[in-house]
Amino acid sequence: MNERKAMVDWDISNSHLTIKAQAGLLSLNRTGLYWTAKKVSKHEVEIKHLIDKIHTQHPFKGSRRIVDDINNMDGVDYKVNRKRIQRYMREMGIRVIYPGPNLSKRNRAQYVYPYLLRNVKPAHPNHVWGIDITYCAMQGRWMYLVAIIDWYSRMIVGYELSDTMNKEFVIKAVKKAIETHGAPIILNSDQGSQFTSPVYINTLKEHGIKISMDGKGRALDNAIAERFWRTIKWEDIYLKNYETPRALRQGITAFMRYYNFERPHTSIGKKTPADVYYATTNLPQQSA
Repeated sequence: MNERKAMVDWDISNSHLTIKAQAGLLSLNRTGLYWTAKKVSKHEVEIKHLIDKIHTQHPFKGSRRIVDDINNMDGVDYKVNRKRIQRYMREMGIRVIYPGPNLSKRNRAQYVYPYLLRNVKPAHPNHVWGIDITYCAMQGRWMYLVAIIDWYSRMIVGYELSDTMNKEFVIKAVKKAIETHGAPIILNSDQGSQFTSPVYINTLKEHGIKISMDGKGRALDNAIAERFWRTIKWEDIYLKNYETPRALRQGITAFMRYYNFERPHTSIGKKTPADVYYATTNLPQQSA
């Protein structure tokens, strides 16, 4: 296996094949390849996991307060500086609720669209969807989860996992959600690079979806997603402390089923998201 790993050309500018294609031809796991190449230290993983827990519990805390929290933690025998924490937060795609930068890697986007949801209240399922990305802590590593939420019912209509925060897994989640549930009228996101890429924008346009993007510092626009991230992390991911990507995928699949079909929500009259979503759509109810 080590010989096959050594055959991978990581400089894709000099290769005609993507890393995914090379991994397939060599019968190698792309996730494992990524982590072999990245050589992430145990120390980095531990600090990023701490950042994730602090941000999940207190999404309004910026890098300065996170540094203070980590440096004052019992049982942490090292000190961190703000420069490192800021870099890790950028790598993790963490957005401070207010007034920090937007989620995902912000860039000089080619396509930035206006915010369409000022004073708009979702009136029915598939009126407004929101899409967001979060960091998922695991034993010795992490992955990224993208979720698409129907704002009216709180139904998770799509999700995907990836070892890197790329646009491909975002596009895959969007296409699967549309295939299963139909297209929404509006899809809202932040201005991260995954959501301002031409392929993402064109995918939405092909389905006649109106594109809405949060402005910097819009604290309440992401509240639904932030609540969901807290729920899945504190009720599942942190408790299970998954060892492998496969175990994480299986666990998240099971939690999504529970969240949509079994877990009642106070904000929707103590009904489940599936109860509310399917009550006013003509779609056949999915089992998961």
